[in-house]
Amino acid sequence: MSAKKNMKAAQTKSKPSVEFFRAERAAKFILGKTKLRPRIALVLGSGLGDFADDFTNATKIPYAKIPNFPQSTAIGHAGRLVIGNVGDIPVAGMQGRVHIYEGYSAREVAFPIRVFARMGIKAMIVTNAAGGINRNYSQGCLVVIRDHVNLQGVNPLTGPNDERFGLRFPDMTQAYDREFQRFVTEEGKNLALNIHNGVYLAVQGPSYETPAEIYSFRAIGADLVGMSTVPEVIAARHSGIRVLGISCVTNMAAGTTDAPLNQEEVLETAARIKTQFIALLRGVIPRISEAIA
Repeated sequence: MSAKKNMKAAQTKSKPSVEFFRAERAAKFILGKTKLRPRIALVLGSGLGDFADDFTNATKIPYAKIPNFPQSTAIGHAGRLVIGNVGDIPVAGMQGRVHIYEGYSAREVAFPIRVFARMGIKAMIVTNAAGGINRNYSQGCLVVIRDHVNLQGVNPLTGPNDERFGLRFPDMTQAYDREFQRFVTEEGKNLALNIHNGVYLAVQGPSYETPAEIYSFRAIGADLVGMSTVPEVIAARHSGIRVLGISCVTNMAAGTTDAPLNQEEVLETAARIKTQFIALLRGVIPRISEAIA
């Protein structure tokens, strides 16, 4: 390749993408609404968004008001971004997320994480309601995610790569930060909570899995199954954001018990463990803040 072609290729490579400009615009809009400058973000899944209602000095922004931000349609997802303090630590909390099963692409699902990166976020706590595959789990237990399996058939990094977000081929060896996992285990002991550790497997949904699928997922090492989280984690790691993942086992997966699965059960279980879940996050957030200082 000639020097002229090399230069042209380099210029094309460094040209900001439309996605970059959209994320930048959304980030500036959000930061323009508050004097706080959070470095920790929380993605609060099905039925778990109440934690953000406890933030002090809070600014609440509906997703519909944020430029280019995808809007939640799923039950149990309020669709609101809350900027506020946990103790004296400024955080950004998503009350609900969007999913591929709602008709969004993986890139659209991951877009809020792109916005967080442009806001200067350095650590993310991602939570979800999940089905328990591991027979040692029980309904209502909390599991810190140590790794994941992506069976959604899509990846938010597919397509042209804008290096302002991150490298073309990001390493996912430690997608979930080991130091953050230790924080959860230790804080769980302080709170007399039995915190499990497991592998989260992501499917597209929206139908729940069949018993045969759960059997195969267990055979490949999955402990949990859900319809979210993985695109967000991939985008976060692509942008150098450290990740902690926590699942609430809101139901045991198909075939594990004879009980039918339904969304009402998921939300009821999430509400039941809310106090424990919030206490755990309140213990972990200061330690993450110190770790990224």
